[in-house]
Amino acid sequence: MTSVTAPGRRGVFVGWVLAVYAVARVVTTTILLLVMSRQVPSGMTGGDDVPVTYFPFTALWDGQWYQTIALHGYPSQLPVGETGAVSQNPWAFYPLFPLLARAGMSVTGLDFPTVGSTIALLCGAGAAVLMGLLLRDRLGDPAAYVVVALWASFPASVTLQLAYTESLAMLLLVAYLYALARERWLVATAVALLVGLSRPIAVPLGIVTLVVVALRWRARRERPIPPSTYAAMLAALVGCGVAGLLWPAVAWWRTGVSSAYTDTMAAWRGSGTVEPFTPWVGMSEYVFGPTWGPVLLVVVPLGLVAMVAGPWARGLGADLRTWSLAYPAYLAAVLDPFTSIFRYLVPLFPLLGVVVGAGWADRRGNGWPRLLVRAVPLLVLFVVGQYWWTDELWRFVPPSDYPP
Repeated sequence: MTSVTAPGRRGVFVGWVLAVYAVARVVTTTILLLVMSRQVPSGMTGGDDVPVTYFPFTALWDGQWYQTIALHGYPSQLPVGETGAVSQNPWAFYPLFPLLARAGMSVTGLDFPTVGSTIALLCGAGAAVLMGLLLRDRLGDPAAYVVVALWASFPASVTLQLAYTESLAMLLLVAYLYALARERWLVATAVALLVGLSRPIAVPLGIVTLVVVALRWRARRERPIPPSTYAAMLAALVGCGVAGLLWPAVAWWRTGVSSAYTDTMAAWRGSGTVEPFTPWVGMSEYVFGPTWGPVLLVVVPLGLVAMVAGPWARGLGADLRTWSLAYPAYLAAVLDPFTSIFRYLVPLFPLLGVVVGAGWADRRGNGWPRLLVRAVPLLVLFVVGQYWWTDELWRFVPPSDYPP
């Protein structure tokens, strides 16, 4: 699909999107500073006897793994515990973000927390701009601003300025969807390969690409497809397939163990193995009880399908609707659900348009008054959720704590 909105005031639009993103980050920075005042010094913050400051506070938890990779790279041998199973190690973490941080550290001479947090902040800004442009063509300017504001204020959006990969992954995700929407197949192929080095989301993107290619093929009578375009569409599909296998293949090549990546991922699972779908049953019963847990496992997916399949989401387009189903299905298959589920929801930005009623194809109700009535209460709830996420999950309480 191609753009239906003339460039017009695009520069002004981008400026306002960046302003919205900047305000959201000011709010998050304030929350981080408030919670930081309650953070006990530890090895993750620079030392037990070192006062906690902002940038080290943004590099807790997985940020420590990325720092290790940026400084020392990946091991050529997998560490093994007393039981013979592979121990937790850097191969679980994709390389593009720490490599960018290493380059930034070399150029600026700054430490990893400072560079990593700054890269995340800038990538988040780029993601916000591309997201706004992608949604502007479909939902109109006001709805695009509102969705960007809600996405940038989502409870786990704190990660957009932490030394984590969420911002980089979001930038590449939206760049891929943007290229796909404009039928820039070869650009999408190149972005897909970068996705394969940043986050394991190439599989659901491949499903989105397959749907877009199929729809383009169905329209071939009205819009004939040149042979070169067929080749480019195939390249985009192959690119997603290669991206999905790229990092496991690199881990195999470096360590000599074909299952290096999956064995490493299993080290983070409670069962010690990667089991599709089944962990959700146990976790749902643990959180909601043996009665309501299984019920919610049925109700929530059905509710998600209803949100995306109804006419109230038609304005999003087939690509964003497919992503909104393929990505959660992928998470259900590969994720061991725990506290990290909140930040894994950050890429589901199209659903925010449906929640505020902006997804109708005819853009009904997408004027400012109605949008603000729906969005402002949700925005307040999200900001409160940011404080909860930062204080309850991000702040480390020694000697051990649940990771975010």
